[in-house]
Amino acid sequence: MPERTQAALYSQIDLDLSWSEDQLPQVERTKHVHGLHPYLGKFIPQLVDVFLRRYFKPGDCVYDPFVGSGTTLVEADSFGVSGLGCDISAFNCLLARVKTARHSPGALEMALRVAYEDSSHLLDEVNDDLATVWLRQWYAPRALRELLAYRAAANRLDGPIREVAHVILSRSARSARLTTHFDLDFPRRPITHPYYCHKHKRTCAPVDEAGKFLRRYTTDASDRIRAFASERRSADSTVLHEDSRTVRLPVKPSGIITSPPYPGLIDYHEQHRYAYELLGLVDRRIEEIGPAARGTGRSALTDYQDSMVAVLLNAREQMDCGSPVIIVVNDSRSLYPEILGRSGLHVDDVLTRHVNRRTGRRAGEFYESVLVCRVA
Repeated sequence: MPERTQAALYSQIDLDLSWSEDQLPQVERTKHVHGLHPYLGKFIPQLVDVFLRRYFKPGDCVYDPFVGSGTTLVEADSFGVSGLGCDISAFNCLLARVKTARHSPGALEMALRVAYEDSSHLLDEVNDDLATVWLRQWYAPRALRELLAYRAAANRLDGPIREVAHVILSRSARSARLTTHFDLDFPRRPITHPYYCHKHKRTCAPVDEAGKFLRRYTTDASDRIRAFASERRSADSTVLHEDSRTVRLPVKPSGIITSPPYPGLIDYHEQHRYAYELLGLVDRRIEEIGPAARGTGRSALTDYQDSMVAVLLNAREQMDCGSPVIIVVNDSRSLYPEILGRSGLHVDDVLTRHVNRRTGRRAGEFYESVLVCRVA
């Protein structure tokens, strides 16, 4: 069978929601605070911007019941609508709060630099024997001491600035783990000896320090927050560390823009295990919807549908009739017709977008659906 042309493949998709690499390079997809910390499974900010312009107006309030890394809230602030986000993951909530908090960029930069400098003076004071077993397994002794010293310095900071430092600590911890350079997303076990690196095409050694990452990400975080400050508007954002199946929202949303977890794909707590271990965050992984650990068996998929219905019903009860509900999914198992039907949402349209579209070649046929619904 002859291979279909790119034009044929894209004839049925919404081109306003699909971009080539030349049209939308990574530097734009991770602009300002969107690139503050790596996060698997987030949708690109330009997608949210399209939905805001199509279905919302300045002064509205957009709700994301799976706030994740805060993409919806950041774009809402840029557009001029208030944002309301909820997530079961304490780390996700931390990251979303940091991205949307209001800072004096100059004062923030100075405080973060002082914290980094102070951490070098605390190296002899930290006791890595008090670190968790997991931390001692996944970090070289020098790296662990540097992380613990920076944590001590960060904890001396006040409120929102301390949270920025905690994100810097988390990002540095992700990079400083005893793993291969090509397996940062899903490392399976600590690597303590030199290995052949598929990323660099040579023999590499495991990372044995964290200081260089702390220094680099301190500067990067300051620059990203300063860049976002210049384009944000006066809209407010609220992040709730709650279960979106039962949460009572403090304000009535005008609508929803969200990308729910895909069943059996990612364990969101385990993805950021280093942050939970270092920061002592509350672990609520047993309440995750559709975690990879549950798999995709019949029982897991039924539980996923029931949970998604509960999320959407709970949100629907707190919104006006006719409110838009925009859901980005890859519904390869056709779970959402039943979910939306049971949730009392009317489907106005189903749009198709190509993911990771590249110039001049197909690069695979992975698509997402955009379910454009409204509260019935």
